[in-house]
Amino acid sequence: MTEPQQPGPTRDTGTTPETGSGTGDETTAAADASRATRSQRVFLVLAAILVVLLGAGIATQVRTTDTGDDLDSARPADLLVLLDNLNRREAALRQEITELERTLSSLEQEGSEAALEEARTRLYTLSVQLGTEPATGPGVVLTVDDPREGVGSEVLLDMIQELRAAGADTMQIAGANRETVRIGVDSWVTGPGGDIVVDDRRLDAPYTVTAIGDGPTLAAALNIPGGVVDTVARAGGSLSVEQSPQVEVSALREIEPRQYSQPGN
Repeated sequence: MTEPQQPGPTRDTGTTPETGSGTGDETTAAADASRATRSQRVFLVLAAILVVLLGAGIATQVRTTDTGDDLDSARPADLLVLLDNLNRREAALRQEITELERTLSSLEQEGSEAALEEARTRLYTLSVQLGTEPATGPGVVLTVDDPREGVGSEVLLDMIQELRAAGADTMQIAGANRETVRIGVDSWVTGPGGDIVVDDRRLDAPYTVTAIGDGPTLAAALNIPGGVVDTVARAGGSLSVEQSPQVEVSALREIEPRQYSQPGN
C-alpha cells in the first residue's frame, strides 16, 4: 500500500510580489518629481516677487534720500559744475534785472517827456484861447457888409457868441481900416452901425471875421433859420460864409498886468 505523498514546500519565485512592488515605486517617484517641480515654480515666483519688492524699496529709498544727500555724496568735480551753473544763472538773472531797470528808467523818462509835451500842448491851447499865441487851422472866414450902417454891436456880438457856442477855438475881427482885433474871453463890442468899437478899437465896414474850428459846424450854426445870417439881412447888411481847410488868426492880445495876485514860484 502506497502512502499518499505530502505536498512539499513550493519555491516562491516572487513573480507576483516583485511586479506589484515596481509599480508603486514608479508612482511614488512621479509624485515626488511633480511636487519638486511645483515647489521650484513657487520658489521662482516668490523670488521674483521679492526681487520686485526689493527693487521698488531701493528706488523709493533713492528718491527719498536723493534730494537731501546727493550734495553730500557728490564728487568735487560735480559740485564745481553745479556751482558754475548756479553762477551762470545768477549772472543771467542780474543781466535781466539790469535790462528791466534800464527799460523802467527809459519809460519813466519817456513818461516825463510825455507829461511835459502834454503840458506844452495844454499851455498852447490856453494861450490860443486867451489870444496870446497865433493859430492856424481849418475854419471859416465871414464877410459882413453893411452898406446901410444898420449892423450894430448887438449883431456882431451875437455872431461872436454863436461862433463860440458852435465850437470855435479862437477868432479875430478886422475892419476895412486895417484894424484887427483878437477876440478874447473878455472882449467887448459897442457902438451902433457905422461906429463899431471892439476892445477900444474902431472898425469900419465891411468886417472880416476869421474863426478856427470845424468849418461845416460853424457854417451850419450861422445859417440856421433865424440865425446870424438872417439877423444881418434884417439889419440891411449881408453875411457870406466861406469854409477853408486852413485859416490864420495872427492878431495877438496883450496880457494886462495882474492887480491882485501873482503866480507862485
